[in-house]
Amino acid sequence: MAEPVPADWPPAPIRTERLVLRGSEAGDRAAFIDLFASPEVGTYIGGPRPRDELDGAVPEVPGRRRGLFVAALDGAMIGMITLDRRDADRPGRLRPADEAVGTAGPDAGEADLGYMFLPHVWGCGYAAEACAAALGWFAGAYPGEPVRLCTQTANDRSMRLAAKLGFAEVERFEEYGAEQWLGVRHSVPASG
Repeated sequence: MAEPVPADWPPAPIRTERLVLRGSEAGDRAAFIDLFASPEVGTYIGGPRPRDELDGAVPEVPGRRRGLFVAALDGAMIGMITLDRRDADRPGRLRPADEAVGTAGPDAGEADLGYMFLPHVWGCGYAAEACAAALGWFAGAYPGEPVRLCTQTANDRSMRLAAKLGFAEVERFEEYGAEQWLGVRHSVPASG
């Protein structure tokens, strides 16, 4: 499978009005553990993981991989954004598995936007701001390539964010014992 994003990862930090999107650092470890141990965050992604298990499993510099942005507010991690490739064998595909996908190559899968934010920052608009910035970066790297977003229909907050970001519903399907919503947004770079 081709790499989900360019090999020169992470890109230069992306600055928004209030946030910085950047690669992960050692100082983000506690926030990563808080994200994955949070019952609120885990509600629609299979539940929280035990904190002691995470403490033993999370590396010193967590999330150091292509496609993962840390969303930082005043230098502290408050969430993360991912741009990954969806496996061809999972439900909810936009095009046949053998059709070429933009500049990423025919076997790369489709771009999939994911996000998780710490509960204490929910409702402040940070997820929308960070996702919009990540989508803007992606549009510059892969102009014209669609981005998918899949969420449970029961996740009202995520459904509202998808609409705010301009994702249009393509289909609904069952996965992980729940109804999933699949939306798409085309990557159009900002003109200027």
